Amino acid sequence: MTENKIQKRQSTAVKEKGQYVLAFGVIASMLLMVGFPVFVIVFLGIFAYFLWKIFSSGSRNETREIFEFYLAANDILRDDERRWFGFEIKDVVSRGEQILQSMPGAPPLVYFTLGALYNKLGDHRSAIRHLSFVVENEKADEKAVMFPSGELQNYVRVLRKIEREPAEAPLTSGAVRALERARKNRSKSLLTMSRESLAAEAMEPIPQQLPERASDAQVRENPVPEPPPRAEEPRLTVQHSVVTNGENVNGKGNGKPKKEADEHPYSNRKPITEVLHDIYDKTHS
Repeated sequence: MTENKIQKRQSTAVKEKGQYVLAFGVIASMLLMVGFPVFVIVFLGIFAYFLWKIFSSGSRNETREIFEFYLAANDILRDDERRWFGFEIKDVVSRGEQILQSMPGAPPLVYFTLGALYNKLGDHRSAIRHLSFVVENEKADEKAVMFPSGELQNYVRVLRKIEREPAEAPLTSGAVRALERARKNRSKSLLTMSRESLAAEAMEPIPQQLPERASDAQVRENPVPEPPPRAEEPRLTVQHSVVTNGENVNGKGNGKPKKEADEHPYSNRKPITEVLHDIYDKTHS
């Protein structure tokens, strides 16, 4: 038999029930040998059975978690205008991974849903791992499962009830139908897309720093000098002084007459006393 052939094995539920009956028979026989009454042994057996059913109800909770996972994943994967944060998709992915770890022989739809979520998240390596199991592995076909676990039996029981009476759980029924339709129509395309994206990421060169433009390098090496601060223009002050006999009005004798005074047309005139003496000498001569 090849690896893809179905390996027959004993059902997990039958094995658990057989272990319970065997353990109860051994304990009951020991109690009878000690002298316990029969009705006490029967009462203890019924009480132990109810305890076992209570603690084994985890499979029901697991079944509910699977359908809640379908609801959340279908909201993310359907084509609409809603935008999802990365941490929201990661939360749903973690719930799906917990289902695979805790449930032996999980439904193939869980594998496809996880692969589609990984593809949307951009983790193409994980998407290939789950989608390839759905597309290329014969064990992913539901007809290949002949000896299911107790958890899978509970899941199928609830699934068939939802399919027969969709009005009782319309959202869950719609989510399951949408995911099954996507699995049928998009499994191969999503797997091919993930493989191409992973190959493109492997061949993508490491981005290098672009060379600087010559103009930018020259500007940094030879920066344009800033213009020097504008010097304050000197102010011209004109001092007006009257020069009389080489003395200015300020009384400073050592002051020299200005150039304008030397160039005055009447600067060479004789004093009035000399003019009078000249006139007097001319009249008496």
